[in-house]
Amino acid sequence: MNDDQVVAAAFERELLRIPFDQIAPLYVVSAQIKSTNKYKRIAASVAEIGLVEPLVVTRDPNNADQYTLLDGHLRLDVLQNQGATETQCIISTDDEAFTYNKRISRLATIQEHKMILRALTLGVPEERLAKALDVNIRTLQQKRRLLDGICGEAAEMLKDKQIAVTGFQILRKMKPMRQIEAAQLMVTMNKYTINYARSLLAATPDSQLVTGATPKKFKGISREQLDLMERESANLEREVRLVEDSYGIDHLDLVLARGYVAKLLNNERVMKYLGLHHEEFLPEFEKITEREVFAPLLCLTEDMSIED
Repeated sequence: MNDDQVVAAAFERELLRIPFDQIAPLYVVSAQIKSTNKYKRIAASVAEIGLVEPLVVTRDPNNADQYTLLDGHLRLDVLQNQGATETQCIISTDDEAFTYNKRISRLATIQEHKMILRALTLGVPEERLAKALDVNIRTLQQKRRLLDGICGEAAEMLKDKQIAVTGFQILRKMKPMRQIEAAQLMVTMNKYTINYARSLLAATPDSQLVTGATPKKFKGISREQLDLMERESANLEREVRLVEDSYGIDHLDLVLARGYVAKLLNNERVMKYLGLHHEEFLPEFEKITEREVFAPLLCLTEDMSIED
């Protein structure tokens, strides 16, 4: 590998233990942030098992003894409140916080369930694990039993989705085939809320419910209306899938067609012929090649590819 092919390392090789008075945060952790469940979970985890993920800092170019905090503002505040004066840090060679703050991979509900099972298998007491996650024992046990009664196909579809534990409790009231249908609808509509799960349960025929399951009745909505909503939702799902299957090809066809028309209009002989024999086509062709007219079509096809 020559010098032109060397890739610069994103971090320094060694962790450094840095005093807090040498770390400059990018923002102050407000009282409102401290009241959030996320902050309370981090505080409980640090208190119970210590800091798992080091802070990420970058060196101040004007002062060798100072550092700018890129990632870990909540952890830093928690450590300070617990009386610590220094901590281990990863030294980033790039002075940018976008990657850390905007490209976060959230822990999905099923992934958390598997993490809990793994910890319990390794012998971690329920009480300690509950403290680390800042939840009570009952909630921890619900998370542990998350997939009880959930068929494998539905769990596979939802394995990387953010769904409340109550959502799985609602799915558990359905028979396996209906669970799969409901999971497909959630993924297709990109809706994983408890209310959406309840609406799917309410639209589920009694024959597709497990014994003893009674969906919540919605006032003013009859069974016929629920069945109609279910059919419309299924039709919408099919239409969305059809559009997903063809939008890439349609987008390419639009780009190629516009390029071809633009090339024709740049040909002087073609322009003369159209002007003499098909003058009514010229304004329409010119509209097709105008960027401001074509842009909405491209935006439409791009929007159709957005999942979230």
